[in-house]
Amino acid sequence: MLDDLIKEAKTRRDVFKAIGATALAGALLADAGFDPAMAQALAPSGKPMKAAFSNAGLQASWCAQGKQAAEAWAKLMNVEITWFDGELAATKQRAAIDNMATQKWDFVAIQTFGIGTLTDPIQKMIDAGTPVIAMDTLVAPPGTIAIHTFIAPDNEMMGSAVTSQLMAAIGGKGNVVMTQGALGHSGAQGRAKGFKSVVANFPDVKVINEEPADWDVTKVARIWDSVLTQNPDIAGAFFHNDDMALAANQVMKQKGREGIIIGGVDAMPPAVQAVLDGTMLATVRNPSCRIHGWSVAAGVAAVQGGEKAGTDIPNYILADGPVITKETAPGHLWLQKNFLI
Repeated sequence: MLDDLIKEAKTRRDVFKAIGATALAGALLADAGFDPAMAQALAPSGKPMKAAFSNAGLQASWCAQGKQAAEAWAKLMNVEITWFDGELAATKQRAAIDNMATQKWDFVAIQTFGIGTLTDPIQKMIDAGTPVIAMDTLVAPPGTIAIHTFIAPDNEMMGSAVTSQLMAAIGGKGNVVMTQGALGHSGAQGRAKGFKSVVANFPDVKVINEEPADWDVTKVARIWDSVLTQNPDIAGAFFHNDDMALAANQVMKQKGREGIIIGGVDAMPPAVQAVLDGTMLATVRNPSCRIHGWSVAAGVAAVQGGEKAGTDIPNYILADGPVITKETAPGHLWLQKNFLI
């Protein structure tokens, strides 16, 4: 009998403790400016929505994966996406977005090939009341255009993280190369800044080439054929994306220069495999699936939920991704397969 009373009393105390903990958690959230009652799951659109998307160019694997991710999220959220390919050229993307701006959309999401190249047609869509979401790179200098939100990674962090590993691998000395993306791309600018901030701490490192390849593997092949011919001693190289890193690696193999340590950005599946097999030293995830998928969610929230820019949704949303190691690579590949990172 006594045991039963003790057990009952203990059970009641546990219940009261749980209730108290829940109340405390709610109070803490409220103090932080978050009303637990407002928490809600992402809901699909009640009626079919039409959205227009564009990224720098579907020749790049990161962009191609982003398209797949956006379409997968759109299917879940009752959105029909029309794609306008940037074709890795500012003039071609501008023509595509000029065409986009002549049509009616519920919302739009764009990764520009270069900052400020699409300002006029984007402004036209904003003036028509269309929420415009910027993906991965700034569409225009900050404060010049009223986009709905900007979803992007910390490019400077990504550049510095991979470069730090590269410096450690080469012992902080020797000739190195940085093969850049498009110079007008804010992501490329951030990655270059991260690279240079790390290299500045190593006086025995000499940067012998910084040519941009505009994310184009054909340009990479030309650049690296010349770099390898002119420089018999190269310790390592940092590439602004993995497509370029793997393309350069092919040129290195053809010329019998397989001792150069390389690192990249994006952590696309071929690069993750290259880290696993030792072809690449490191890569860091620029989360294409998060950026494109979250853009679908932000567009639906803007139209269906009435979320306002700068109040209901912040001006900038960090889409983060990890540095890939052999230990984390298998789980990371599963996340990518399911468009989750």
